[in-house]
Amino acid sequence: MATVEVVQEEPEVQLTAKDFKGLVDADWCPGCGDFGVLSSLQRACAELGLKPHDILTVSGIGCSSNFPGYFNAYGMHTLHGRSLAVATGAKMANHELNVIVTGGDGDGYGIGGNHFFHTARRNVDLTYIVMNNQIYGLTTGQVSPTSRLDMKTKSTPFGNVERPINPLTSAIMAGATFVARGYSGDIKQLTELMKNGIRHKGFSLIDIFSPCTTFNLDNDHPFFKQRVKRLEDEDHDPADWKTACERAMEWGDTIYTGLFFKSGDVPALSQREPILKDGTPLVHRPLGLSEKQTQKIISRMM
Repeated sequence: MATVEVVQEEPEVQLTAKDFKGLVDADWCPGCGDFGVLSSLQRACAELGLKPHDILTVSGIGCSSNFPGYFNAYGMHTLHGRSLAVATGAKMANHELNVIVTGGDGDGYGIGGNHFFHTARRNVDLTYIVMNNQIYGLTTGQVSPTSRLDMKTKSTPFGNVERPINPLTSAIMAGATFVARGYSGDIKQLTELMKNGIRHKGFSLIDIFSPCTTFNLDNDHPFFKQRVKRLEDEDHDPADWKTACERAMEWGDTIYTGLFFKSGDVPALSQREPILKDGTPLVHRPLGLSEKQTQKIISRMM
């Protein structure tokens, strides 16, 4: 009588937030809001049951764009303002990968503004986490696209004369299908926003108030702590884009955080692309090139 060998599968290990800690310790200034953003994403990925090899983090240039080095996953530190373009390429090459883009307001809304608009329009299935400190921190304190009017900085010693952009209304009008705002001092809410943004099929913007404690003393932690108010407490309907824009534009004694807008009616770009209809990621398909042709291409790129 033949014996049947029973192979027991190893139980799946549930990772914790600590498992997403990178090999390099974050060296942001003490009190920087980016620490809270990093902690929230580590928690979100652990609670979603993701594995480091399932995630790619992509960043541009800036203090916050050092993020991939501090997070345990695949990572790419790319060019200033070009993170969304690189991330789009990675996502379309392997649409099964969870691609998370991290950066700041200068990188994303300034030099990267054109990519921001078109990535939202195309509804690329990315989660874009913007650490919005309303200043250029890495270059030591110049006015950014989200700096308030009349704000005095190194580049505007007599006050900023340019009106700031509103990332949330810009994203909604451009076609983003998940638009949220968080505050780095509210880890619980921010973790939930990140989890929902990663789950969402389409372009997810999470704009985060992440105070720069060194170069922006106007919009510091005390400024936000006495003003931020959760939309969850206001019975807000995320399907109502008009109300979402109205609440996103409020800036005074009350500044809202939470999920402003969400639409599930628009397919993501990877769902629309005909070549991806069979579901097989491009990276798992044969190249259709000979070994000689492949080596020739690689040698030209090296």
